[in-house]
Amino acid sequence: MRRKLVVGNWKMNGTRASNAALIAGLKDAGPWSCDVAVCAPFPYIVETALALTGHHGAAEVAYGAQDCSAHASGAYTGEVSAEMLADLGCRYAIVGHSERRTHHREADALVADKARAALAHGVTPIVCVGETLAERDAGQTEAVVKRQLAAVIHGLAHCVGEIVLAYEPVWAIGTGRTATPEQAQAVHALLRKQLAAATHKADAIRILYGGSVKPDNAAELFAQPDIDGGLIGGAALKAADFSAICRAAG
Repeated sequence: MRRKLVVGNWKMNGTRASNAALIAGLKDAGPWSCDVAVCAPFPYIVETALALTGHHGAAEVAYGAQDCSAHASGAYTGEVSAEMLADLGCRYAIVGHSERRTHHREADALVADKARAALAHGVTPIVCVGETLAERDAGQTEAVVKRQLAAVIHGLAHCVGEIVLAYEPVWAIGTGRTATPEQAQAVHALLRKQLAAATHKADAIRILYGGSVKPDNAAELFAQPDIDGGLIGGAALKAADFSAICRAAG
């Protein structure tokens, strides 16, 4: 049985004060019966880590980054390496988010390179795949997500079993529109079948759903057999909403 995972993606939001309040709210709301993590903007990762763990002990809420470089080190101004993230204790790094693919023109091969770099330093990549509304309307959903995942399978080979996968239909991110549980499950099942052809660990890989997940639709989504939790955007910025989603996963 795969343990559910709920990850909050804060995107480019937050201040020191608002982050502290959010984390305090999450700590008050827990514990939950699922795994929980938050991915903070780079400047706030250290403070997030300290707020979640203090100077000693383990955290109920893990933390990670919203991206990482495919490069190990060197003259890459503005980039942050997986080794740096590992040095800060990050457990996760989101790679291939649709906003990176769209605004920064990140190709499938680069996403695979980032996932490989993260794994090389013990950071679990949360690999995002998903189609646009135009691609869905054209009947291309299956081809698009399979192409995106195939690049990662090819790039990681036997290590692909160590990733977390997230299906985020682009048309449902921040729009208020959400894939129906049946639509989301169909794509999750497709992705797990593709993983099964590549690794014997496919049944253990957690596949998250992302795209306007809210407290009132989370339980129905998470009840689907191949949906193992969520990658949460806007609702992750409100402690009450995020904790309610975490409870729905339990």
